Amino acid sequence: MWKHYHIIETIDELVAKLADQQAPTRIISGGTDLMVEMHNGKWEELEVILDISRIAGLDQIWRDSDGCIHIEALVTHNNAVLSSILRDAAYPLVQACWRVATPQIRNRATIVGNLVTASPANDTITPLMALDASLVIVSKSGERMVKLADFYQGVRKTVLKKDEFVKEVVFESMKPSQIGNFKKSALRRAQAISTLNGCVLLDFEGERIVDAKITLGSVAPTIIHALEAEKFLVGKSLTPDVTQTAGKLAEAAVKPISDVRASQEYRYYMVGVLVENCLNEIENRDPEIKVPRRPAVLDTHNRNFTHPAANWNGEVIQTVINGERFDIADQGQRNLLGLVREKVGLTGTKNGCGEGECGACTLHLDGMAVVSCLVPAPRAHNAAITTVEGVSKNGHLHPVQQAFIDHAAVQCGYCTPGFVMSAVKLLEEIPEPDHETIREGISGNLCRCTGYYKIVEAIESVASANGRSA
Repeated sequence: MWKHYHIIETIDELVAKLADQQAPTRIISGGTDLMVEMHNGKWEELEVILDISRIAGLDQIWRDSDGCIHIEALVTHNNAVLSSILRDAAYPLVQACWRVATPQIRNRATIVGNLVTASPANDTITPLMALDASLVIVSKSGERMVKLADFYQGVRKTVLKKDEFVKEVVFESMKPSQIGNFKKSALRRAQAISTLNGCVLLDFEGERIVDAKITLGSVAPTIIHALEAEKFLVGKSLTPDVTQTAGKLAEAAVKPISDVRASQEYRYYMVGVLVENCLNEIENRDPEIKVPRRPAVLDTHNRNFTHPAANWNGEVIQTVINGERFDIADQGQRNLLGLVREKVGLTGTKNGCGEGECGACTLHLDGMAVVSCLVPAPRAHNAAITTVEGVSKNGHLHPVQQAFIDHAAVQCGYCTPGFVMSAVKLLEEIPEPDHETIREGISGNLCRCTGYYKIVEAIESVASANGRSA
């Protein structure tokens, strides 16, 4: 893994480190992509990690006096889902964020990180391209602004220089006359990379379209505009013939490939279907992806939560786990899962896939559920962690643990600690979730024994008890 791990606490410190750094270096906040890549043997040459997750005040979403929206570098996908500003004036972006991975990953993964990774399958690029977003890029030399459309040079290639970082995303608020819609085609509901995705943003004057943006992902080396389809829609009203023709024109804009997720032929066909469905849903004012008013994000920490100063010497991780203080001599060359299991000996947190797919390693980090295999161990420094061993109190099982026993929601048992930790956080956040909210809350956890019905039943029983005691 890495040789040096630095916890950065100010933008000035980050800029100075980037300017002076000669060794292979990566900036991380969530680190969800990087940790997967490391798990799979990539980045052997990486020497330095600059962790910016402790920079205070860089996690804001705000609107300036000109009506432009600013999304700062540490804003996570779940931050976006909860944002009233984005729900009001950038709803397609909220739709995209809601469909990224799982609640545990959305608690760590940032929008800016998603953009910088530069995969054409990344979901947030598509709506932000339609919104004509720009990036504020910072280095020791100062700031520059780059249109998102000009930021990409190919698959995982950007114009970002080695001494620069993306400080924020900026774009104009949607006008009242605009309606947008995001759609995603994937192999499953959660934890799925797009086979293709798209965003349609229309500006209306009455029933007539006066401006159109159609952006498509996972169908070319970068996110693209379906330019001919956009031009065709201007001046027209949405009718079945219009939507069908726009879909056909969108097909002509793409250059898909075949890969493990979909064939070239399937992507060609689905582009037309996706665009038509987007347009039909806009006409009916009924998008398929509806973000709940009270979404399950598995995070109960204060939105204004500020991490204590890191003050990390790069050698000893000082942390609190289940209310107990630990000083762990560790060079940071492992993930939080390894630290909890191997250094502290709390083996209830299970090592399943090692790349954020199964949820068996779910624990609570500063009030939010995360998959610990994707969290660098140094993130534990000056943090509060709860594992499955810590949810029971005074010798009594947590109601969720007891419900799993009472409803036989355990088969082989390997996945159970992760499910318990997700369910505990869900019920803290939403004491009486409905059936669909429960399913969403545990969507980041897999049971190979297919015991989902009993698991949902157990959680529902605790929710019912919460309702009776309210």
